Amino acid sequence: MENEMSSKSAYGCMHMVKPFLAVIFLQFGFAGMDVLSKVALNNGVNNYVLVVYRHAIATVVIAPFAIILDKKVRPKMTFSIFTKLMLLGLLEPVIDQNLYYNGLKYTTATFAAAMYNILPAITFLMACISRLEKVKLKSIHSQAKVVGTVATVAGAMLMTLVKGPVIELFRTKERNDQGAKGGGTNIEDTIKGSLMITVGCFSWAFFMILQAITLKTYPAELSLTAWICLLGTAQGTIVALVMERGKTSIWSIHLDTKLLTALYSGIVCSGLAYYIQGVVMKDRGPVFVTAFSPLSMVIVAVMSSFILAEQMYLGRVIGAIVIVAGLYFVVWGKSKDYKSGSPPADGQMVQLQYKQTTDTGSDDNENSNPVANVPNVSSRGAATQDEQIHRQRDQLIV
Repeated sequence: MENEMSSKSAYGCMHMVKPFLAVIFLQFGFAGMDVLSKVALNNGVNNYVLVVYRHAIATVVIAPFAIILDKKVRPKMTFSIFTKLMLLGLLEPVIDQNLYYNGLKYTTATFAAAMYNILPAITFLMACISRLEKVKLKSIHSQAKVVGTVATVAGAMLMTLVKGPVIELFRTKERNDQGAKGGGTNIEDTIKGSLMITVGCFSWAFFMILQAITLKTYPAELSLTAWICLLGTAQGTIVALVMERGKTSIWSIHLDTKLLTALYSGIVCSGLAYYIQGVVMKDRGPVFVTAFSPLSMVIVAVMSSFILAEQMYLGRVIGAIVIVAGLYFVVWGKSKDYKSGSPPADGQMVQLQYKQTTDTGSDDNENSNPVANVPNVSSRGAATQDEQIHRQRDQLIV
């Protein structure tokens, strides 16, 4: 009995930790993409072609898994679902990524990652408007989410606007001195890049909300990912041909940073990312997924100091601390919502587990402890749990 209880508690802990590990993995993946993309763009890679190759690779990698594993759960395609898929393929793979890569040309990898920290705030507001996120201002948990979201944005702005003294990291001093002589981005380029990245943030936030809505009628995450990548490839190709017409040389590909960036971004940041976002989103909602995006900026800031010789300032460090604090508030508020059973997916999962447990418990109640067969439901189901225990005991007595 003790071993069974310990195994159940271990499984419960792992179930609670998995969403956190998944979104943290995503941020490390996005951080690597930021640095690789900046290197590729500095070497003259065309951003429109990079977007096409990225999603073509993601389609080739994800499609076989979607065809095999989603065969029994994939719903019938309808015009409404296909329209949403077309829009999903346009919002993030085409609009957001092309604007992001163009903005990255005019700024630095750390600056671009910092600007994307407004994503949690935009997603939070849109989720509230679309009723995917419930906010009760009198609840301390909702207040924590609001304060945390504001703090992450404030920390990102602090990292962007406040410099302070330079912090020399290991083996970066000489390269930083050389980079300082070469100058940095001017104010006009910074404004252009900021506007492009900001519009891209709104596009990505729309994408996250629409993905959460689409999953309700098309709950096949792998197939959804494959469709997004395929349609993104088709629409991105049209945009690339229009924007870069007559330039056939930009489509050539060799064993260089262009291929490496396309492979990494396609497999990790498109294929895996869309799928993991969908899985976590069904359980925790879009706000939970985007709340961790500030971590990517902290990782990029450290990686860029070593790889791209970007300078690290005290203002960025302070901003990173504020972001982490805000992230803690958001996660704490979301965890309380999850425990209270507010997400619809959670409630459905509990009801399903309860039904399965009661069905198996009625067949095996002579050889097992009736109390152990009763699932741990929320406070709303406490009375039902007591009734189930008494009912099974009465059956044993009879």
